[in-house]
Amino acid sequence: MQKKTEYFTDDQLRYILKTDDSIFIEDLKKKARDITKSVFSNKIYIRGLVEISNYCKQGCYYCGLNRENKNIKRYRLSKEDIIKSCDFGYSIGFRTFVFQGGEDPIQDDDFFTDLISEVKKRHSDCAITLSLGIRSKKSYQKLKNAGADRYLLRHESAQESVFNKLHPNDQSLKSRIESIKYLKEIGFQTGTGFMVQAPFSSIESHIKDIKLIRNLKPQMIGIGPFIPNKNTKFKNENHGESEITTRLLAILRIENPFSLIPSTTALNSIDDEGRIKGILSGANVVMPNLSPKMAKENYNLYDNKKSSGLESANALKELNDYFKKYGYEIEISRGDYLGE
Repeated sequence: MQKKTEYFTDDQLRYILKTDDSIFIEDLKKKARDITKSVFSNKIYIRGLVEISNYCKQGCYYCGLNRENKNIKRYRLSKEDIIKSCDFGYSIGFRTFVFQGGEDPIQDDDFFTDLISEVKKRHSDCAITLSLGIRSKKSYQKLKNAGADRYLLRHESAQESVFNKLHPNDQSLKSRIESIKYLKEIGFQTGTGFMVQAPFSSIESHIKDIKLIRNLKPQMIGIGPFIPNKNTKFKNENHGESEITTRLLAILRIENPFSLIPSTTALNSIDDEGRIKGILSGANVVMPNLSPKMAKENYNLYDNKKSSGLESANALKELNDYFKKYGYEIEISRGDYLGE
């Protein structure tokens, strides 16, 4: 098993992200996947994604769920809807459920503590991951006490000037980082990450992202290419590149051998081979969508999101067959962080 963690210098990172040397980059990605296999064997962990609400009180300029967007069909799933999705997911093999949503003021702490408790009661061998944005420390503690296991909170950009251009002034990078640290402190398996090639970002800002992740030492790392949404101020911006995203995945795997790193839907949404390219660059998690059809259609963080075919939980067998062609197989377990 890989024991010694390797960190790149800033100049090495610049070279990796700029070079046209395809042989060098393929060697880098091979090193990343070799490290992944040394820790996780050929197993790809699956998480069942439930998109619980597209209401959001925040105004993030890049996000299609932002509070200013009037051209979106809003919805929120009931506890019964969410539990039904989990019951179905459990029946076909999922042992981790990811509840992802906007910062919906109606779905409050009581809603989530009841929901988490009920899902844990029904499926005690499962893990629950939450991706619900910025909340108070008191709220995070309640969610942890109710039985939630993991929390995903991407920092989005570690360069403050970029972060501030992507968010209104009622948000701050400092408070987001404080929340990530607190989540770790109270015992969540904690994830962070960033958008690749978001507006105003650069190679230098991505180097800051990598260095922040070194500092935070998250158990999970989620990155994906920026993709514009037609109802935001960045609607005419170009999406991030698959190649830069996979290079960054390889870097993050080499520097974080034990972290759980997904090959994201966003990557697969800009590149038909994005899912496997992510895996072959060191990712080891995929999150098929368990959401009801109505939610899949209206949870639009960005345009042209894939939610059918192999992105759907219904295609679990086909997804496993797909991975087997590349020497991998789905792992039916909670897939907890192993630690060093």
